[in-house]
Amino acid sequence: MLLIRHAESTWNASGRWQGHADPPLSDRGRRQAESLSRDLAGEPIDLLVSSDLARAVETASIVGAARGLRPTLNAEMRELSIGDWTGLTRSQIETRAADVLRDFERGESDVRPGGGESRREIRLRVRAAIAELVAANPGRRLAVVTHLGAIRALLPGTELDNAGWRTLAV
Repeated sequence: MLLIRHAESTWNASGRWQGHADPPLSDRGRRQAESLSRDLAGEPIDLLVSSDLARAVETASIVGAARGLRPTLNAEMRELSIGDWTGLTRSQIETRAADVLRDFERGESDVRPGGGESRREIRLRVRAAIAELVAANPGRRLAVVTHLGAIRALLPGTELDNAGWRTLAV
């Protein structure tokens, strides 16, 4: 399975935290997705799955177009919900909730950023979704376009730039 982080969104470009918000790709993000598509040309993909958020769908659509694949949307592959931190910059969050931000960035599994979803909850959600995808598609090579939080739920500690990818053995 390929785990792919969506390309740069307009909010990534401006340093705003997204969570379940739905900003589109930036122009740079579209170029990143095109480059990603070329980079993945030699990788076999039988099924292309995407989070249902626009930045992931657009990335997946660009990757899939070169292969004649349309992404199957899966809301369970969304980013971590960050509640009322949505749309804020890190400095704005730090001003409002420095202690919660510190605990969240330390990786504490039960912290609810902005009153949203905990790391434990996203881990359970994403791992269940991946298990279901794998069970429903035996022997098929999957590519999942998702978000850094969802990727970290599967591969803790992963650092991945926009339009980056990792292989996950399942």
